[in-house]
Amino acid sequence: MFIDRVTITVEAGTGGSGAEAFRRESGVPRGGPSGGDGGSGGSVVLVCDSQLSTLLDFRYRSEYKAPRGGHGEGGDRTGRSAEDLELRVPPGTIAKDQETGDLLGELVAEGARLVIARGGRGGRGNASFATATQQAPRYWEPGEEGVRRTVDLTLKLIADVGLVGEPNAGKSTLLASVSAARPKVADYPFTTLTPQLGVVQLPDLRSYVMADIPGIIEGAHEGKGLGHRFLQHIERTRTLALLIPVDDPDPQGTYDRLRDELARYSEALARRPHCVVLTKADLLGPKSGALDSAVTGAAPGPAVLDAGVTELRAPEAWGCFVVSSVSRRGLAELLEALWSRVQKTESEGVDLGGKGIAEEAGAGSDEGDWWSAADRES
Repeated sequence: MFIDRVTITVEAGTGGSGAEAFRRESGVPRGGPSGGDGGSGGSVVLVCDSQLSTLLDFRYRSEYKAPRGGHGEGGDRTGRSAEDLELRVPPGTIAKDQETGDLLGELVAEGARLVIARGGRGGRGNASFATATQQAPRYWEPGEEGVRRTVDLTLKLIADVGLVGEPNAGKSTLLASVSAARPKVADYPFTTLTPQLGVVQLPDLRSYVMADIPGIIEGAHEGKGLGHRFLQHIERTRTLALLIPVDDPDPQGTYDRLRDELARYSEALARRPHCVVLTKADLLGPKSGALDSAVTGAAPGPAVLDAGVTELRAPEAWGCFVVSSVSRRGLAELLEALWSRVQKTESEGVDLGGKGIAEEAGAGSDEGDWWSAADRES
C-alpha cells in the first residue's frame, strides 16, 4: 500500500534531574556537595532509509516518545543520557510542524538525519551550585522537558525522469516495458491511482529511476481529479517526459494543457527540462514512417511534428520521440536520450532539497529554575 501523507505526534525525553548529595567519607568531616547532573533526554530523529518507499509504517502507529535521561547521583556521578529514538523514512520525506506550519526539514540522501523533537537538558546537581560563600548548597535542578509536537510527514518521491500525461496516455505501459515495475495497465482512464517507480537498466551498468504518476486533467493544480497530491511526486525529477498518444485528436491542445497545469502548480516544474514522447505509434500502421521523418529527435531546439498525421509545436522541449511500448519501437533511442539528459542535469547540480532543522529554543542553555530538596519528585 502506498502512503505518502501521515501525521504523527512525537515527544522527546525529559532530562534527568540533578542530585542533592554530600560526601560521607571516612576522614573527611563536613564533606562538600557531591550531587551529579542529570543526563540528557533522548531526541526523536528521522533517518533517511533508501530501502523504504512509503510512509505505511506510520499509518498503524502515530505516537512516539523517546526515553528520559537518568537522574544524577552522589559522588558527582552524572546520570545516563538517553538514546535517541530513530524513525526511518523514505528519501523525499518532508517534515512540517502541524501547529505552526513551519518546515522542520527534508530528507533526501541515504543516512541523512533530522531532529524533529530535541531531548531536554539534564538538570544540575547541587555540586554545580557550590560557591565560596555557599559551600553546602541544597539546591538542584529538575531535568528540562523534551519537545512535544505534532508533525505532518509528506513524501515526495525522488526519481530521475517523471512521466507526465493525461489519463490513458500510455505512461504505465511505457514504465512496464522499460523496467521491472508492474503497474496496473488497462484501457480505461485513471488505471494508475498511486505513483509507481521503476529502475531503467541500460548497458554498461547504467541505470536511472523513472516515475509514473496518475493522469493529469485540467484543473489538477487546484486538486481536481487526483490533483496536486500526486503532482508533488515529480517535483524532484531531473527531467520530465510529456506523453501524448499519436491518435490524440488535438495533440497541441493536450501539450499546452499539460504545460499549463505544471506551471500553475509550480514555476520550478514549468522550468524543468522536458521532452515530448508520442506514444502508441503501433496504432498508425503505414503512416508511422511519415511521422518518424518529421520528428526532430533528441537534438536541441524546437520539436516540430507535421506529417499529415498530427501536428505539435513544442519550442521549449529538448527533444521529441515516437515510441511504441508494444513493439518496443523507438524505446532504445528514448532511453539513451533520457540517460544523457539526466547526466547533464546532474552535472549542473540540480537542487533536490534536503534542509535541516535548527536547534530547539532553550535546548542546551545554562538557564533554568533551581529546586530545593522539598520539591523533588521521583
